[in-house]
Amino acid sequence: MKQLLSLTFLFAGTFSAFAQKGGLVISPEIQSDHGVTFRLRAPKAQAIQLRGQWDKQQVAMSKDTDNIWSVTVPEVKAGVWEYSFIVDGLTMIDPANPALKPQRNPCASILHIPGTPPNVWDFQDVPHGTVHQHAYLSKALGKQRSAWVYTPPGYEAAATTKYPLFVLQHGSGDRHETWVVHGKAHWILDNVIAAGKAKPMILLMLDGHPLGQVPREMADKRGESLKAFKNELFEDGILLVESHYRVSPERERRAIAGLSMGGWQSLSTGMTNLDRFAWIGSFSGAVDENEIKSALDDATGTNAKLKLLWIACGEKDFLLERNNQLIATLKARGINHEWRLTPGDHSWPVWRDYLVEFAPKLFR
Repeated sequence: MKQLLSLTFLFAGTFSAFAQKGGLVISPEIQSDHGVTFRLRAPKAQAIQLRGQWDKQQVAMSKDTDNIWSVTVPEVKAGVWEYSFIVDGLTMIDPANPALKPQRNPCASILHIPGTPPNVWDFQDVPHGTVHQHAYLSKALGKQRSAWVYTPPGYEAAATTKYPLFVLQHGSGDRHETWVVHGKAHWILDNVIAAGKAKPMILLMLDGHPLGQVPREMADKRGESLKAFKNELFEDGILLVESHYRVSPERERRAIAGLSMGGWQSLSTGMTNLDRFAWIGSFSGAVDENEIKSALDDATGTNAKLKLLWIACGEKDFLLERNNQLIATLKARGINHEWRLTPGDHSWPVWRDYLVEFAPKLFR
């Protein structure tokens, strides 16, 4: 066995060396000790840095005689990380790595190092659900749109079972597929369902940019975008799911949550449509309290309809103060809620943890 392993590493090392010189650049290359080597061929570059989410530091890369820039980072912790190259001031993806973070303006690649034992967002040997891709003509917007839908393990075999629906929204810089490709929401659901911690459910992931990406400072345009999001959700997204999948029509079996911009959309949409949603979550989101005034002014009616209002934010998140203000208002108005102040900032490692905690609370 030792001989076989030695030969394996020998051939791997030989191929790697050949690949670098023969035109194929290997990047990232994960070592057995979780050290990771990153490479980029850029003959005319003057300076290149690597910026990785695991420590948020910029690390200088060095160029060899084949015009390949490289750096080895020791002991990267297991996780799903985003990283970029900064080439003469330009932030870009790693062209040798097909794993790209879906973004409105793509500039980050994905490094996924599974844990031992596997983390809940890692692929595990459990029954798996299915992710479906839909393109449709939006009646609300009058243009082509896209959405992804996750059905849980066993959905195809359970011919008559109706499932609860969970609308899960992305953030401002991302796209509807980011929750799967980078957030690993499908594996998270697979694993918590297999462990008996969560109910089987259907996820709808809608493109949260009905009018394109709108800057935060454009308040009027953001208001239009929020209205367009709600219209598309109710006139297109939910109807699409209801027409293709076996989802329960009951409001008690419908949830909406999201991260950052998606948290804002979820709070604004859910709190003003309690006849449609009983479970609401915000992951590092923020909302203008005027948008949910009707729910805040009627604590008795709101509490009677809400099954769960779950709000979480990291202690280093730039939106923490706005979350603190909302929590103070909810307390003052007597609105039932759960508040989670956690370590971390405004980033995906935090939001995966929130989904792991939030999903098992649903539809109980």
